Amino acid sequence: MASAAWPNHHQLTAPPPPAQPDHMDTDKPEMTSIIDGNDAVTGQIISTTIGGKNGEPKQTISYKAERVVGTGSFGIVFQARCLETGKTVAIKKVLQDRRYKNRELQLMRLMDHPNVISLKHCFFSTTSNDELFLNLVMEYVPESLYRVLKHYSDMNQRMPLIYVKLYTYQIFCGLAYIHAVPGVCHRDIKPQNLLVDPLTHQLKLCDFGSAKVLAKGEANISYICSRYYRAPELIFGATEYNTSIDIWSAGCVLAELLLGQPLFPGENAVDQLVEIIKVLGTPTREEIRCMNPNYTDFRFPQIKAHPWHKVFHKRMPPEAIDLTSRLLQYSPSLRCTALEACAHPFFDELREPNAGLPNGRALPPLFNFKQELAGASPELINHLIPEHMRRQFMYSFSHHPPVFLARLHKMYTSLLIQMRTALHCQGDCLVMCPWQNEMNLLPLDVPVV
Repeated sequence: MASAAWPNHHQLTAPPPPAQPDHMDTDKPEMTSIIDGNDAVTGQIISTTIGGKNGEPKQTISYKAERVVGTGSFGIVFQARCLETGKTVAIKKVLQDRRYKNRELQLMRLMDHPNVISLKHCFFSTTSNDELFLNLVMEYVPESLYRVLKHYSDMNQRMPLIYVKLYTYQIFCGLAYIHAVPGVCHRDIKPQNLLVDPLTHQLKLCDFGSAKVLAKGEANISYICSRYYRAPELIFGATEYNTSIDIWSAGCVLAELLLGQPLFPGENAVDQLVEIIKVLGTPTREEIRCMNPNYTDFRFPQIKAHPWHKVFHKRMPPEAIDLTSRLLQYSPSLRCTALEACAHPFFDELREPNAGLPNGRALPPLFNFKQELAGASPELINHLIPEHMRRQFMYSFSHHPPVFLARLHKMYTSLLIQMRTALHCQGDCLVMCPWQNEMNLLPLDVPVV
């Protein structure tokens, strides 16, 4: 669940997948002492030790739990304050089976991206009943996209289009990263699991409790993802799905931001399929085969698709309608990828040189692509990184001191490697992508500080 303010919601949430029968992680988090003697959360002070590896000195950190911001079958999420630094964090406390690894912890250790919630560290704690809990200490983000949507709904207003673009674009940036780099499928994308900083408007994916690295040919549970955002192949019982289920969920979120309400508000699994059919029409046998080749019951009423331009209000930009239609396809293979979605014309406004927030402040970082560009075409890469950003990089290399260059080099070394791979060449890439010539002025062995 979201590691920020967590609203009550009337829809059901799919339970997290069962734990995989792995052995307990050998790289164990620290065991903690709980200073307050009771097992309550609010007001409790928890002390833990970090460091002590590779010659680093050990350091004791104490957290004071301030309020619970989320509860569920998994455990609780609470806001806490670090007594040493005064900084606020979110701590997700989950009951830990001593026999198994915690999949969420394993995945969060793999990820490092501006649009993905970051794991600061983790520790075990015990209760008076000798129950073992894993505590994931994460950065605290004060709002969720669900609460932002509710704010506009309560005022009987629609979200300004610039924010729809900004939030949705960052969803796809985060998905492009987790799908390509650690190879993770989130499996529960919804407004409650998308955190928003109200000052910078930076968005972060959170709650990886249902996430999994999907292996081709390996069966997965189909009862996953919250109902309104559940891809149709899951409703059809597919067990060999891929990361395109996240793309469907993101398409549902985009439509909800544009409409101000969920697009497919099914009351149960069957009704959810009915809501989808009302818009997309009855799936053909071929589309059903693409979703789940083992599904053989084809008894559906024949309903024609509802034109997308009639789903939205008359003044809706055609680019918004086109992107939604490309995301919400029955056939998983026909849905665009997260990286392709980032390059869609709907987001061109964000790539303008003078683009900014309505209050005049700068946009959050939007173009820090790294390994997720592997395999992308040069045309796609050039479209994802606007010309003014390329010029900015060249200027930085020409006018900034070595320390800045080293830091910039750390950020973009992987990008250059992936661009070379995408271009399938060495020298020719300087012709096809001339701004890379400037970036090559910095040798790859510059020390990073």
